[in-house]
Amino acid sequence: MLPILLRGQERPLTKIKYNREGDLLFSASKDKLANVWYSHNGERIGTFDGHNGTIWDLDVDYHSKRLLTASGDGCCFLWEVMTGKNLFKWDMVVPVLSVAWAMGDQQALIVTDSRMGRKSSIHIVKIAEDSTQQTADAELIIAIPDDMSKVTIATWGDLNAFIVAGHENGTISIWDPVTGALIESVTNHTGRVQDLQMSKDKTFFVTASKDNTAHIYDSATRKHLKTFKTDRPVNSASPSPIRNHLVIGGGQDAMGVTTTSARQGKFEARIFHLVFEEEIARIKGHFGPINTLAFHPEGRGFASGGEDGYIRLHHFDPSYFKFKYDGESLRNTDGR
Repeated sequence: MLPILLRGQERPLTKIKYNREGDLLFSASKDKLANVWYSHNGERIGTFDGHNGTIWDLDVDYHSKRLLTASGDGCCFLWEVMTGKNLFKWDMVVPVLSVAWAMGDQQALIVTDSRMGRKSSIHIVKIAEDSTQQTADAELIIAIPDDMSKVTIATWGDLNAFIVAGHENGTISIWDPVTGALIESVTNHTGRVQDLQMSKDKTFFVTASKDNTAHIYDSATRKHLKTFKTDRPVNSASPSPIRNHLVIGGGQDAMGVTTTSARQGKFEARIFHLVFEEEIARIKGHFGPINTLAFHPEGRGFASGGEDGYIRLHHFDPSYFKFKYDGESLRNTDGR
């Protein structure tokens, strides 16, 4: 499995994400730029230039027409994907840590940091079909209580019935997007939640934490199902849409990278079996911690973005789709 190396950012990657069809890959980094690439060959199509700080998160809508970006400059931008035009800007004053489209693309959530006397909050905004009619008003602002740690990342549940949020102290909280009420909170992690990804069918979600673990939760019951332990901080975890596999990545904190070799830093992407919690494979290549991971929507491979500024596009060999445990079915898992 020979990866395609993409070098379009001058500083560490913070987020990569495929569009629904999987033909495009969007990337964000600490160099204030977001890029879009063809996922099959790694050709860069364009750049979204306008932020004045690190872009921490991004999300593309269902039809790949509009892109949301969250930045440390205190702004959330709405972009037109085809032209790279900036359609609208939400000025949130404090750093924006996370963004996510709701199903139907009529709403989005924007997570803001706790700075300058402002509480960490989840802002739910209505997205106008005509961008000239877009307003900055929030339909609902969920201000995180003082007795809860700040939110680091959030996403929508199935049918927009709830919002899942990860916190600085490892808590996972569930919120009502209509009333803003806290539905439930669980604490299994002991470190900051770095990443939170829903499965393709939204029946479960995966969390990655600085406490060296990734967890799986049932979306409907919020029951903790599985724990994947590593010997390094986990920055990202992404589930396969076609197989019971999970790719995990992380590594030693960036401040120690200059004095640590790639082998000692443990910068490999690791693939685990979801059911048996066993490690299946390790994929080396990055020269710094892996900050972000994304499985291809059809399960053909995955992409990783690292502290070294590179994106690595991995396309699985045919042997991957033939590998199975005893009794495991391989129906509809050929990646096509």
